[in-house]
Amino acid sequence: MNSEDFFIKLEMQIRSGNPFVAYRNPNDKNGLTRALLQDSDKTYQTSSYEESGFVFAPFENPKSAPFVPSESAESIATEYSPTTSAIEKQEEQHFPPELTNTESKIQHEELVQQGIEAIQQDEFKKVVLSRKEDVQTQLNAVEIFKNLLKKYETAFVYYWFHPETGTWLGATPETLLNVERNKFKTMSLAGTQAFAGTSNVNWGEKEIEEQQIVTDSILENLQDKVSGQIYRSEPYTTKAGNLLHLQTDIQGILDLEKSNLKSLILALHPTPAVCGLPKIKAQRFILKSEGYKREFYSGFLGEMNMKKEIKRSSNRRNQENQAYASVLKHTSLFVNLRCMKLEADRASLFIGGGITKDSNPADEWEETVNKSHTIKSVLVK
Repeated sequence: MNSEDFFIKLEMQIRSGNPFVAYRNPNDKNGLTRALLQDSDKTYQTSSYEESGFVFAPFENPKSAPFVPSESAESIATEYSPTTSAIEKQEEQHFPPELTNTESKIQHEELVQQGIEAIQQDEFKKVVLSRKEDVQTQLNAVEIFKNLLKKYETAFVYYWFHPETGTWLGATPETLLNVERNKFKTMSLAGTQAFAGTSNVNWGEKEIEEQQIVTDSILENLQDKVSGQIYRSEPYTTKAGNLLHLQTDIQGILDLEKSNLKSLILALHPTPAVCGLPKIKAQRFILKSEGYKREFYSGFLGEMNMKKEIKRSSNRRNQENQAYASVLKHTSLFVNLRCMKLEADRASLFIGGGITKDSNPADEWEETVNKSHTIKSVLVK
């Protein structure tokens, strides 16, 4: 389908009021943008995580999550590749410095200080604390989605609507989980600094420690769900928009006698990169102290148990294997970061950062400001 027809279909779905999701996977060489358009306004929830479709799970209590099932939705796709000039225009825009919201700054720094004191009192090792910021925009959701597609080629970009959740958009750099057959991949992502023309940068002790905490926690949570050794890469610097992060890749083989997709998801979510460590104590502190409801920010979303298309081999010896491979299912889930909830002409942005014993409240505020610039840049023409 050409991109013009794709977005016409998307506009028709918007007017119908039925649930849908449009999305593009990270680093898709063809720029393939997909959509699932539900054929009614019926609300579907998944609790078993055995169905096929697209899931959109909240930060708190993801045991039951909104879901667009494959069998009740039309699947469409297009190769949407913005021109080089459009990307350059987007990258070259300069945004005026924002006026500091003194009240928000004070509130966030006080929240961070509370987190540091709780860590010093051994309540937990790390906690991720966030804030919400409302921003006016003259763009509609489709225009914002196109801007996200133009600007974030290496992120998972999405546009989700459901009558129960409202409209959400985002471009997240963090994979929660990829599963194909019994093989899984995940990542630990932590530490942030602004991109200044190079990814060859030095990281401070605070960021290195934070990233190690995230990695160690993920490995510990996976121990009783794998068969054999878990493989992990060395930490490396990765770029997401105008920000740099430290990343470690983790992969292994699932023990299908001990684990299924749901148990694996719940073992990983919420990760230390969006919650903290230990998980339960950090989450309890977040829910008590942040002062707002995260909803689907720092939840997870993506394709679940979707059929993977694999070309059949012309080699007769491989026909049986290829026939089996053609019906393999895959799951590809992402942590819902760099996201917004859109209501009329107002976008609610969600911005957070990891707090450790070495954190500084003023620096943590500045980190949220830098992260907010990343997502604000798609709210203007």
